[in-house]
Amino acid sequence: MMRRRVAQARVGRLATVGVHNRPHLVPVCFATTGDRLVTAVDNKPKTTTLLKRLHNVQANPAVSLLVDHFEEDWALLWWVRVDGRARVVEPGAELDTLLEPLHEKYREHYGLRAPRGPAIVVDLQRWVGWSASAST
Repeated sequence: MMRRRVAQARVGRLATVGVHNRPHLVPVCFATTGDRLVTAVDNKPKTTTLLKRLHNVQANPAVSLLVDHFEEDWALLWWVRVDGRARVVEPGAELDTLLEPLHEKYREHYGLRAPRGPAIVVDLQRWVGWSASAST
């Protein structure tokens, strides 16, 4: 159930920690394949593509991604957090392959133009979650 919820989520919150041990949390689009997650610097307008999350991952590869569901009916609440080790992948052949699931998941928004990267690739090591209902 946790893997399905993460795979179907349209947005997650990526937590990284930089060289000064300060947490950094940002919403991201992402895709999962088995125990791997990928999120990329996409084509949305930004002041720079040298994002803090990229620098943080290079300094400290431990990351977490949180997805959750909120409704006023609290019986429907749930969250899932995945923890793992991340690395930055720069544009090139490896990145092109890694971005395929991400491009497919968000094709409506990306159109024919997949993100250019760089990307953060996370090897997922721990899955934890909670649900107000009996199944997590």
